[in-house]
Amino acid sequence: MVSVADTSTQAMSESFWNDRYNSNESSYGDDPNQFFKVQLLTLTPGELLLPGEGEGRNALFAAEMGWKVSAIDYSKVAQEKALSLARIKNLTIRYEQGDIGSRILPSDQYDAIALIYVHLPDKERKHLHRQCVNALKPGGTIILEAFSKDQQMYSSGGPKEPGLLYSLDDLLKDFEALNVEAAKEIIVHLEEGQFHRGRASVVRLVARKRDNM
Repeated sequence: MVSVADTSTQAMSESFWNDRYNSNESSYGDDPNQFFKVQLLTLTPGELLLPGEGEGRNALFAAEMGWKVSAIDYSKVAQEKALSLARIKNLTIRYEQGDIGSRILPSDQYDAIALIYVHLPDKERKHLHRQCVNALKPGGTIILEAFSKDQQMYSSGGPKEPGLLYSLDDLLKDFEALNVEAAKEIIVHLEEGQFHRGRASVVRLVARKRDNM
């Protein structure tokens, strides 16, 4: 869950996120992100990738819904917590620990990829988004929710550095090869643990890979 850093260095720091997840039983709550949940329930279960997954709230929900889930995060602590919860719930998820800003993803692998509050500097964001487009199967879906540039006016969470916040223009350019089915910036009220709480400005995007790509 790459989202509450004060600097771009912290946003990609394993130690920062290990400290965050070590210090809190559930940093972003136990329930899945609501936008992710609603969108996922419209899709037929298949293979799902969750970069920046954190403690596993979205991965575990998806696994319960019958998805074959793969997750990646900078934090070893987050990985261990998610896998421990999966064992308790008798669920199976594949979870790797490592850098998501420079990772090369397999081509045409996933039926859906969800980017939920994955905030990266410009270069790494563009790289990850290109990789996600490549990694989708034809007909596959991107689900994204992140803090917008206007989140600087709110104290409900997210990066403090403007360069780590997203605009719809950024996202539409990043995913221009896909068919964009929904894209908007809205004000929501977050209740996601102690670090995403209160009135917030977010961008949301749903896009599908063309069948002939």
